[in-house]
Amino acid sequence: MSVRKRIGHCLLAVMMAFTISACGGGGEEDTTTKNGTGSGGNGGAPPAMAPATPPASTPGAAKSAKRGVAYDLASAADFAALAPGVSWWYNWASQPNAAAPADVKTAYGMDYIPMLWNDNFDAVAIEAYLRARPGIRYLLVMNEPNLVDQANLSPAAAAAAWPRYESIASRTGVKLVGPAITWGTMPGYEDPVAWLDAFYAAYRAANGNRDPQIDYLAFHWYDYGLGSQLDRLAKYGKPFWVTEFANWHSGSDGAQIDTLEKQKRQMQEMVSTCEQRPDVFRYAWFTGRWNHDVHFTSLLAADGVLTELGRYYLSLPY
Repeated sequence: MSVRKRIGHCLLAVMMAFTISACGGGGEEDTTTKNGTGSGGNGGAPPAMAPATPPASTPGAAKSAKRGVAYDLASAADFAALAPGVSWWYNWASQPNAAAPADVKTAYGMDYIPMLWNDNFDAVAIEAYLRARPGIRYLLVMNEPNLVDQANLSPAAAAAAWPRYESIASRTGVKLVGPAITWGTMPGYEDPVAWLDAFYAAYRAANGNRDPQIDYLAFHWYDYGLGSQLDRLAKYGKPFWVTEFANWHSGSDGAQIDTLEKQKRQMQEMVSTCEQRPDVFRYAWFTGRWNHDVHFTSLLAADGVLTELGRYYLSLPY
C-alpha cells in the first residue's frame, strides 16, 4: 500500500446547498496510515447537542459485532487496548500490517478486512490470499472513486473494473463491500448519488443490462446528518458499511467540532445511528492516531493506551 500524507480542505459547491470539505491525514507511527480519507458535508443546521454520557450497554453481550476502526493497527498493545469494544479493523490494504500479531482473531476477537483500493491489483495473489484464509468473508473495494486524489475512477472506468472484483468473489466466496463512496471532488460527480447512478448505467450498458454485484455499499461521512445521507443512498437497496466516519465540521459558524466534548457528542449520535439502523452492517471510526488532530478524533494515545475518546467509543451501547 502506498502511504501518503493529505492535510487540507477542498470546498465544493454541491446540490442540496451542502458545503463539503474533503479532509485527510496519513503517515506512520503516531499518525494514521491510509490511502484515502473521506469527505464531510454540512448537512444543514446541526442538531442540538445533548450531553455525551451514554446510557448503559446492552447486558449479556460482549461487544458490538458492527464496531470497527479504520487504522493501520500493528502493535499487540494497541490491539489489546481496543479489543474490549472493537470487533474489526482495516488499513486500506490487501493484507494487515506485517508487524500485527498473527493470532488477532483468537487473541483479541478482531477480524481483519482486506481492501482492493483501486483497479490496480493482482487478482491471482488476492485469490490465493483469500483461499488460504477462509475466515475472511468480506472484501472492501474501490476507496472513494469520486475523489480525484483517492481511487479517482470515473463511473465508466469503475464499471469496466467491476467484473474483476466479481470474479474474485465468485472464486473465493467473499462478499463485495463497495464502492466506498462519499461526497467528492470529481467534476460532475461530487454527489455520490450522481456517481453511483452513472456507474450503474455504465455497468448495465456493458453487461446485458445486469446489475453489478454489490453485496454491501460503503460510505464515508465527516459532518452532521449521517442518517440523512444513508437515507439518500437507500434507493440502491443495499445494506451499508460506514467504513469511515467522524465529525470534522469546521469554519466559524458555531457548529464547528473544536473540542473533545463536541466530538464525543457527535460520536454518540453517529454510533447510535449505525447501531440502531438495521441496514448498517458494520462501521469503522476514523481514526486510531493522527498528528493533525484538530477535531479530536484519535482513539489511541501512546502505544496500547486509549485516549478519552477511545475509552468513550468502547463504552457506547449497542
